[in-house]
Amino acid sequence: MDGRHVSAARDGDTPRTASPADQAATGASGSAASLGPTPNSGPASAQSGSTAESGPIGVPTGPVVSPTERAAPGGDRTPTRVALVLASSTGGIGRHVRSLTSGLAERGMTVSVYAPEDTGRLFSFESLGATFTAVEIPATPQPGDLRSVRDLRHALATDGVDVVHAHGLRAGLVGGWARPDRVPLVVTWHNAVLAGGLRGHAYRLLERRVARMADVTLGASRDLVDRAITVGGRDVRLGAVAAPTLAPARRSRAEVRAELGLDDDTPLILSVGRLHPQKGYETLIEAAARWHDRRPEPQVVIAGQGPSFLALTAEVSRLDAPVTLLGHRDDVADLLGAADLAIVSSVWEARQLFAQEALWAGVPLVSTAVGGLPELLGDGAVLVPAADVAALDAAVRELLDDSGRRRLLADAGRTQAMTWPTDNDTVRQVVEVYTELLGGAP
Repeated sequence: MDGRHVSAARDGDTPRTASPADQAATGASGSAASLGPTPNSGPASAQSGSTAESGPIGVPTGPVVSPTERAAPGGDRTPTRVALVLASSTGGIGRHVRSLTSGLAERGMTVSVYAPEDTGRLFSFESLGATFTAVEIPATPQPGDLRSVRDLRHALATDGVDVVHAHGLRAGLVGGWARPDRVPLVVTWHNAVLAGGLRGHAYRLLERRVARMADVTLGASRDLVDRAITVGGRDVRLGAVAAPTLAPARRSRAEVRAELGLDDDTPLILSVGRLHPQKGYETLIEAAARWHDRRPEPQVVIAGQGPSFLALTAEVSRLDAPVTLLGHRDDVADLLGAADLAIVSSVWEARQLFAQEALWAGVPLVSTAVGGLPELLGDGAVLVPAADVAALDAAVRELLDDSGRRRLLADAGRTQAMTWPTDNDTVRQVVEVYTELLGGAP
């Protein structure tokens, strides 16, 4: 989400430009619902056998079919041909699908990835042994949605897949419409819908429709699991999402600080993420403006790019805050090696990438207690309420004033990171789900 490339990108960032309303509507993926006809809100079982419904731009959705009615093709067996579907991504969703692609291929499965051409080029799925078919699924609804469904339906039928696994709400919707008869659908939810008003209502209709289409829903955090259950998911589980591997630093602390114009005594506070309202950077900037009284004055750097750049630049200027927006960076390991503290100020996250990178790197972290972050971070970070300038200010001051506590927090963070699932854990879980849906023994 911060505009970095594959090795260090954020969940749900897309190379396409969405409107501010679309960008603010979801937690990170930009997933959106149509403002067209709404799905039946009754129970899934009651919808079986109902007349076909219409989705965005008149795409027929068909009835919601229960798991017992969607019998596995060919009887009990393990999957051999897996379809992974995702919308436009330059961030964590793409990285997650890349990890699954590698693990499934290593287990001898035939993996086919269906995604926009730019996404396929960025993540190089074919280099991992998968076949790749370009299907344009933008992160927000587009007039070309009907073509996307038709293209994907044709490709899935031609490839003869055993199971369809979609990632994100938009991919879940298109994948659900396009899947061949009697082929199970798994959808992983990576992000929350944050919008209010009419647009938020439309996005929540999308949630409901996707939850009821899926045979199994996997949530990247417990709040996403709870949400999917609330809107009608029939079989909803917590999905293991592997922690990222942080590349080793290429430069020393002194070299990075020299680039930033800082001496070794100046506290450096780092945040990395897409410049987007979801990240809550206004709160961090306002807190930083309170640190003029400290000597030496802490300096905040934010690495990333996004639609809020101009607004955040104006806020830094208005408050005369000691904050520098670095733009896109691909040297986050170097920046972490030079930092004294890391900050996550988001209003919602599932498994935020930078938070994990900070703990792996042993940098003391202050994070908002939102979404899946409390469970992810445990005792490995100082947690504060979202949008609470005073709480963030106090937490930073206390850590800067206590080097011993910073060392203890860094150690606790590394310990917590050791508990996170690995790529093998993630692949093992999805294979078990696929096998279960096809009636085989895990």
